[in-house]
Amino acid sequence: MNNIDKRNKAKIRLLNLLKCKPELSQIDLQNESISSAIVKSLRDMDLIEIERRRVLRDSYGGIKAEKKFLNVTDEQRAAIDAVSECIESRRYQGFLLHGVTGSGKTQVYIELTKYARKSGRRAVILVPEISLTGQIVYEFKRHFKDIIVLHSRLSIDERGDAFHKIRSGSVGVVIGARSALFTPIDNVGLFVIDEEQDYSYKQSEAPHYHARVVAEQFAKFHNAAIVFGSATPCLETYYRAKTGELTLLKLPHRISDNQLPEVKCIDMRKELKMGNRNVLSRALLKLLQDTIDSNQQAILLLNRRGYSTFVMCRECGEVVKCRDCGMPMVYHSDVKLRCHHCDLEEVPPDICPKCGSRYIKYFGSGTQRLEQALKIALPNAKILRMDRDTTGKKFSHQKMLNMFKNREYDILFGTQMVAKGHDIENVTAVGILSADSTLNIPDFRSSEQCFMLITQAAGRAGRANIKGKVIVQAYNPEHQAVIMGCKQDYDGFCNYELPLRKELFYPPYSRLVKLLFTGKSEEKVKAEAKAIASAFNNYELEIRTNDELNNCSDESKLRILNSKLIMAPAIISKYKDIYRFVILIKTSNLPAVRRFIQKHNLHIRDDITIDIDPVSMF
Repeated sequence: MNNIDKRNKAKIRLLNLLKCKPELSQIDLQNESISSAIVKSLRDMDLIEIERRRVLRDSYGGIKAEKKFLNVTDEQRAAIDAVSECIESRRYQGFLLHGVTGSGKTQVYIELTKYARKSGRRAVILVPEISLTGQIVYEFKRHFKDIIVLHSRLSIDERGDAFHKIRSGSVGVVIGARSALFTPIDNVGLFVIDEEQDYSYKQSEAPHYHARVVAEQFAKFHNAAIVFGSATPCLETYYRAKTGELTLLKLPHRISDNQLPEVKCIDMRKELKMGNRNVLSRALLKLLQDTIDSNQQAILLLNRRGYSTFVMCRECGEVVKCRDCGMPMVYHSDVKLRCHHCDLEEVPPDICPKCGSRYIKYFGSGTQRLEQALKIALPNAKILRMDRDTTGKKFSHQKMLNMFKNREYDILFGTQMVAKGHDIENVTAVGILSADSTLNIPDFRSSEQCFMLITQAAGRAGRANIKGKVIVQAYNPEHQAVIMGCKQDYDGFCNYELPLRKELFYPPYSRLVKLLFTGKSEEKVKAEAKAIASAFNNYELEIRTNDELNNCSDESKLRILNSKLIMAPAIISKYKDIYRFVILIKTSNLPAVRRFIQKHNLHIRDDITIDIDPVSMF
């Protein structure tokens, strides 16, 4: 210090800090407002040393979870024993773990991961959405220290650090969204696909892979066990289990014999006739008030964002649509119209763009309008909204859920991200608004989506000792998907839906291939699609002599020869000023369709997108 000018207080302060703490990181220096010039100056005077070290970041390192031992039930034990035998014998086998909500599927995953780690092997646990990641990480951290978490919200540096840990062998458990499959991990003994029915596992952009399919191929490569878990498995997976391709494991009861919630369906048509124009039925409002008065919490699901779902002229019926993709624009409370497909923003019109009328009205109810209605109806309730508009920042999902778990809020409401995976003991009430809205989507899976939404959302209630109550609001309560969803009767829904799928030759009785034609000229796109459709119809003559087809069953041969082909403009027929046309092929002979695609070089054309086994018909 004798060589330092006493007037240079920054240098003296740094040396005093090093006396108290021998090592200071760059972050420590920034917090103390000490510049790099001061550090370099002291180094040049041989008073300090600068050492570069690699610091591996862990965004979830701050999660501290106490070890918790739970006694597994007989049903859980049977599932664990069946899968663990494959892990220990290093033998590939696929399993479907079908358990009702709250039946302890996560505990089964944890026990199986223990088996994998004890046998010197690693585990990959997939969850569909970032909003579900924090909770499962917390549960796994009760039992494992060698965990890494991967998802798209991590920075490039954070992902690089995660990959470094995996390569170095210091990680035994990888948890993440679908992209976590592509980590450089070896010696895997267990793959888990939690909430396997979720559409998030399908990559919507090229390459159009499905994590369920890729994980199964990896499991075969590693000679590992793979477990698909869900309370509402997709019908394709369930059908595979029923036909013996997968081993079916069942957890039909909740932990500690907790009862499934009591579900009541409200016909919103009757509410309207009785003068209630609110988005909330009287029964749901009473349930919410009773829940808050009992110092308990509630979750509300509305499968829409924004304030109003569309803006329409009452004079001529014109709906304000996106100029790029032609879909109705959604009004948000920041006085903007947004397209939820291409994110275009516009100022709401004062007059109708078609007829010039000033009779512009906002129809429908989004999450922002629901928030306003809740504040008016329940002024003393503490309300937390969770949707894409409020969860844009990193870890915002987890922060919101933690605040709700800590009882800082009475009501959590939002879009589908509040519907599944969350296990919050104090939640005893759930409300599902517009539960049957998915039935209006022109998609053969619309009934399945409706059933899953009701069953999954209802499952958030009554996870502890108090029996939950659920209100389902619908405009079509007579539909079997709504009825079976309210009963939480998965087998009943399958018995209703599968015969319809078989009659119409949809999955699981066929495979789908979607060809999406795009271009700036509507006529040219339509002509290209028609030409390919015609070529496919003529393909019948070519494949009659194909040995593979001749070995098919008569039904399979008939399906491909009759060319079960649907051609129509895409539901979103224009996207960002690009016209779109779809050909959907239903087949039980996928290799023959693949040869057709290769013969006509469809796979190398940049104006055609090929999606095998699509989950979206858009």
